[in-house]
Amino acid sequence: MFYIPPQGGSALNRRLTADRGYTFLELLIGVLILAIGLLAIGGLQIASVRGNAFSHHMTQATYIAQDRLEFLKNLPFSDPQLLGKQYKEQKVTAAGVDFVPEYTVTQEGNLKRIQYTVSWNDGKNHSLTFSTIRSQ
Repeated sequence: MFYIPPQGGSALNRRLTADRGYTFLELLIGVLILAIGLLAIGGLQIASVRGNAFSHHMTQATYIAQDRLEFLKNLPFSDPQLLGKQYKEQKVTAAGVDFVPEYTVTQEGNLKRIQYTVSWNDGKNHSLTFSTIRSQ
């Protein structure tokens, strides 16, 4: 069905029925809502990229710490690398970040506790620590 406006009537009635486009104000409000939505998505994207970078660095630090801790666990109990003191190792560069590993060995009777820490700075200081107990 088609709407046919009445032939008579005021100019206001004819004008209201003849306008079928959008006003400038409606377009401005629509663009504003779209811009706010896009800015929110941009903020989420930045947070996502930062989270992924941190997760990648945490994974690299975990690989380094686990590898070295397994190596130390498999050394003989009386090995010089397992004397009761703190050791700093060479820094490891992975994924463009310097990881600084160090470990501490404490002896309690016939048990040795090995605590291995990897630290790094990617704009903030972070560290990851693993610990194990080794028996004679």
